[in-house]
Amino acid sequence: MKINIIGKRYIFFIFSLIIIVPGLILLAINGLPLSIDFTSGSYLEVKFESGNPPPPAEVIRLYQDTFNAKDVQVKTTEDGSLIVRSAFLRGLSEGSIITALEQRFNDKITLVRSDAIDPVIGKEVAYRALAAVGIAAVMVILYIFFAFRGLSHAFRYGICAIIAMLHDVLILVSLGVIGGILFNWQVDALFLTAVLTVIGFSVQDKIVVFDRIRENSQVYRRLSFETLVNHSIVQTLQRSINTQLMTVEFMLLALALFGGIALREFAVILLVGLLSGTYSSIFIAASSLVVWENHEWKTWFHRGSKEAVA
Repeated sequence: MKINIIGKRYIFFIFSLIIIVPGLILLAINGLPLSIDFTSGSYLEVKFESGNPPPPAEVIRLYQDTFNAKDVQVKTTEDGSLIVRSAFLRGLSEGSIITALEQRFNDKITLVRSDAIDPVIGKEVAYRALAAVGIAAVMVILYIFFAFRGLSHAFRYGICAIIAMLHDVLILVSLGVIGGILFNWQVDALFLTAVLTVIGFSVQDKIVVFDRIRENSQVYRRLSFETLVNHSIVQTLQRSINTQLMTVEFMLLALALFGGIALREFAVILLVGLLSGTYSSIFIAASSLVVWENHEWKTWFHRGSKEAVA
């Protein structure tokens, strides 16, 4: 039975919008939950010997009264640790903070993790993060344009790869926003690492699909472009599924389930991102090529020639 993937391209476009748009709405309302890696600030994670951390309101009051701290946020983890985030506390060491906590709450405290990012460094990290994503996008366009220079409209392949790559990034941004609301996730350097990793895997998968289109364009010269693209996708479908789902995805699923709290967020982001990369390679990138080839945007808002509608 012939699989007509390209013929259902607008169903896949709508499906992607259903996933992405709610996340973007929440992003507009709540903003991106950036960590101190990008916004600057102080981070302290401690564990109380008694196993009963004090109420967050009491810790916030201590920070404000003793250290004159601003933007203090406190939460308790699943294992009973207390995490305190605040604006950058200049000139204060974690030792002095722990001493103040022990004296106020009369309990022995063990330091789990501490971090402090100066505002200047935070801005530089944020700038470099955006620059890294931008440079990656430009390099993808240049590489694909060079690799497919023998085809007519070679630049389209690069642009469509970027469109699909942005699709994957928006999926991850939506996941980060929703995770921040539901699970107090934060977008940190590890999140950026996951995004860049997803971009790399995603582009690789799209190049495989585009390369099959290029090969088939030399063999099936009489086929329409839409039929040619659909045939190429079907040929690479098994390879894409086997490579991603049967190897990487199962490993990441196991890591997300059994890897512990520290790695869970990273594993889930990679899991969703790589799944999105495989999906966009098959259903978004190649479909965008067909839409561009047929100039279908001319008929989106008014009746046009039936020949332009796939």
